[in-house]
Amino acid sequence: MSFFIQNANAVVNGTSESSNSYSLIFMAVIFLLIFYFMLFRPQQKKDKEHKNLINSLVQGDEVITTSGLLGRIKKITKNGYILLELNETTEVFIKQDFIVSLLPKGTLKSL
Repeated sequence: MSFFIQNANAVVNGTSESSNSYSLIFMAVIFLLIFYFMLFRPQQKKDKEHKNLINSLVQGDEVITTSGLLGRIKKITKNGYILLELNETTEVFIKQDFIVSLLPKGTLKSL
């Protein structure tokens, strides 16, 4: 009950509407900042790390793809594709973006 009385007093003083709009703007800004730092910023960081990984690939690197294929890079084409050697007889072309991580040298021989 006292909550309604405080609102009535604030309206009489004429400060309720302006302070209410400022607090609404303040809350929206805080919400946007939290949204940015919890969603957009980590994704941008992850994208940057993946781009650096893709740019650092060279022939002979052992990699894993998004589909779980393990292989050695045999050839990197200029149009964004990689010839991936899965074993001595099997080779596949994949898009560079599908490389997830770089494996240590000798991983394929140890499997």
